[in-house]
Amino acid sequence: MKSVRFGNQPWIRAAAFYLRYQVFVEEQKIDPKLEFDALDTSDRCYFVSFVADQPVATIRYQAFEEDPTAIQPDRFCVAQKFRNQGIGSDLLRRYEEHARHAGFLRSILSAELSAQDFYLKAGYSSVGAPFEEDGILCVRMIKKLTKNN
Repeated sequence: MKSVRFGNQPWIRAAAFYLRYQVFVEEQKIDPKLEFDALDTSDRCYFVSFVADQPVATIRYQAFEEDPTAIQPDRFCVAQKFRNQGIGSDLLRRYEEHARHAGFLRSILSAELSAQDFYLKAGYSSVGAPFEEDGILCVRMIKKLTKNN
């Protein structure tokens, strides 16, 4: 049974951190001091997808610092054995729907180059040249959040 939870309750944050540690720290070898940053406060909200009560995907929910009309999905990851099953696409759609209802007009994110095709299929466009973030090559991507998408 699949479910998606949103909030900042300790158990939701714990599930998000568990996934992020698995994917970003253990799998991608990102320094935990970089992965868990000043934005991981007790009031920060997260989306977490569960399959049979096991957390399998997460996104951190926050406004884009440079543009208050934009939302910035980040720390988005899917557990390795649950990839390519539509779970990430579903979670991103739910994130965007929530942001749209909250009044955000666009979504702006930093995508790892290896995930660029995923975001292109989800309606994002690449903007600018690749850059390094936490030791990984990324590209900025943007999507207008309209009622039709």
